[in-house]
Amino acid sequence: MIRPKALKKGDTIGLISASGATPPEKFLPAIKSIEKLGFKVVAGETCRARHGYLAGSDELRASEVNEMFRDSNIDGIFCIRGGYGATKILPLLDFDMIKANPKVFAGYSDVTALHIAFNQKCGFVTYHTPMPSTEFIQPEMDYYTWNSFIQTVTATDRSDYRLENIPEHSMTTLSAGKARGQLIGGNLTLVTASLGTPYEIDTKGKILFLEDVDENEQRVDRMLTQLKLAGKLDEVAGILLGAWTNCGPENPERPENSLSLQTIFQEILVPLNKPILMDITCGHCLPTMSLPLGRTITMDTENQMIKVIE
Repeated sequence: MIRPKALKKGDTIGLISASGATPPEKFLPAIKSIEKLGFKVVAGETCRARHGYLAGSDELRASEVNEMFRDSNIDGIFCIRGGYGATKILPLLDFDMIKANPKVFAGYSDVTALHIAFNQKCGFVTYHTPMPSTEFIQPEMDYYTWNSFIQTVTATDRSDYRLENIPEHSMTTLSAGKARGQLIGGNLTLVTASLGTPYEIDTKGKILFLEDVDENEQRVDRMLTQLKLAGKLDEVAGILLGAWTNCGPENPERPENSLSLQTIFQEILVPLNKPILMDITCGHCLPTMSLPLGRTITMDTENQMIKVIE
């Protein structure tokens, strides 16, 4: 896997939305949040465009992704937000050109569709990170999250470092064991949506990270079951489970009509006999760590340790 050139102060960031439309009041604060990090910003038209719930037409969003990779003056690409729509532009992307111009590409949530495609079709590492119009501008944006983000995109070649939770938040061992493999994944909904398409996630021998937001427990059950029936969970070397924000029962007043996420994980994932760590500080949450998707990592559930290696 190619590791994109690290970003440094003074570099130019191409800011785009491959997914949902950005609320107008968040546009300028998002740009300022990047500039405060010492970067210059070139904001794409998609940051202000709207086509219903999308940041402009499929053609506009795809052409902007292509252009940001093609433009030699752009050093890195940040997705301003997630939402919905990244899967729709995949057939319109010039993967040969993108492969020839690897750059730091950062975002998460709906951006998972692009992470999978760039990792598999273009062979370069991408970065699961918080985003400018969501986390960057939140008053509760914290040092841990900022530090993890900055270290991830400005030191892309570093190795032998740990992916650590905030000190007061321990990881939990769901299933014991050790594993080594390429870190892949992201949002469970987008990972599942890739099945049966030319962009289907390849999990064989890899360590799969999953998180989600605003999905009730029944839907989480359904998606994990689909991954299992598709053979994707049998093929993994290990599993990392991040934040499951607002993923509680559909009717909290009748908990007896639901299953807890813990029960779902125990019934679907534990029988796989794969090493599994849960409660990773990453996902639709603050604080949140940044992840180098495509890098090789090791996981040790006994010591609750995740390490990025060569």
